[in-house]
Amino acid sequence: MSEQRIELIKEMLNKNPKDSYLRYAIAMEYLNIGAKDVAQKELETVLKYDKSHPATYPALGRLLEEQGKTAKAIKLYKDGLEVATKKTDLKIIGTLTEALLIRDVYVEPSL
Repeated sequence: MSEQRIELIKEMLNKNPKDSYLRYAIAMEYLNIGAKDVAQKELETVLKYDKSHPATYPALGRLLEEQGKTAKAIKLYKDGLEVATKKTDLKIIGTLTEALLIRDVYVEPSL
C-alpha cells in the first residue's frame, strides 16, 4: 500500500517539486517501508525549501539521533521549537519540548 501512495505522491511532486506537504508525506511513506535514508533526504529537502514546516523537525531529528548525531538533532529540535511556537503548533511544541527534556536540555517556554 505504501508503494502505491509513494507513486501517487511522486506524480504530484513532478508537478510541484517544492511542495513541502507532499515532500513530508512521501518521507513518512518511506519511513513506513523502512527506507530511512530516502526519508531523511526528503525531510532535508522540505527544510531546504520551507523552514516553516513544523512537523519536519521532530521527524528529521529522530533520524539524526538514530545515527548518533545527537548534537545536530538537538539543534534541529530547538530550531523547530522556534518555528512551532511562531505557528502556535501545540502538538509539535510538546513533541519537541519532550525530545529536548529527555536529553536534559531545558528551553524556556515562550507561549
